[in-house]
Amino acid sequence: MSATRIYLSLIPQGLIASMLPPDEFGNYYAVGTRVHARGEAIFFEVDRSAIPQGEFPLEMIEQRCVPKADGSPKKSVYLGIYRVLSRIPVAALGNLYLVTREGQTLELTRSEYVREPDRQAHLYQEFCPIDPMVASCLEPLEFCRAITDPSRPVHVPRIVFSQLSLRELAWDPLHGEAHDLPYPNMQHLREVLDTLLRDEHKSSKLFLKQVPEGVFYRTLRGGFYVGDQHDFAFYRFPGIDELETRHYSWWRSAQRF
Repeated sequence: MSATRIYLSLIPQGLIASMLPPDEFGNYYAVGTRVHARGEAIFFEVDRSAIPQGEFPLEMIEQRCVPKADGSPKKSVYLGIYRVLSRIPVAALGNLYLVTREGQTLELTRSEYVREPDRQAHLYQEFCPIDPMVASCLEPLEFCRAITDPSRPVHVPRIVFSQLSLRELAWDPLHGEAHDLPYPNMQHLREVLDTLLRDEHKSSKLFLKQVPEGVFYRTLRGGFYVGDQHDFAFYRFPGIDELETRHYSWWRSAQRF
């Protein structure tokens, strides 16, 4: 009998028990259903023993996550859909999985995080619990701490986000080359970045309230980040050479959209 796993989905947010291994769950979740606003899926595997007692109905796993009459595995049992990320400690999060619209799954493991020096512009795509695109002069760890700071009027308890490449716009927003960047409303992005770099008292600024284009896998820089005021984890995204040699099928699928 297949082992039961617990996944924390970010698109949409949900805690799900499944008898499918990550690659099969990714394909099922991105392609096999029609419940998503976007085709891609992103999810963590979660350590059940690290989930706080009483936060979720874990007893449902033994009751409902059982093989079907024909012996096939149970694909999904929802354990929660509201405020899931804020109730799962960062320490409970295992590997991160990125799924393309075609159902190809890429596994990312935790990596050592090294702070990024110098004041430059960054572009972050947030996924959970909110999903705008934000320009910032804060490096990832600083950005995480700032957006989860309870003393600020606008904050979240915990955040998952990725960093996107800006090429030359990171230092020269108005004149830098950006012909290969796929972001919408590039002139507005240039103006937002320029404002940030010129104003030492402004650290971040909203660029897009929503990102209808989906996940920008093609221009990911650095990787994915999850954290709050106390914990922080970094999941390194492979470089182009590694993607083309070790993860070619996933990379080819990710670039089609």
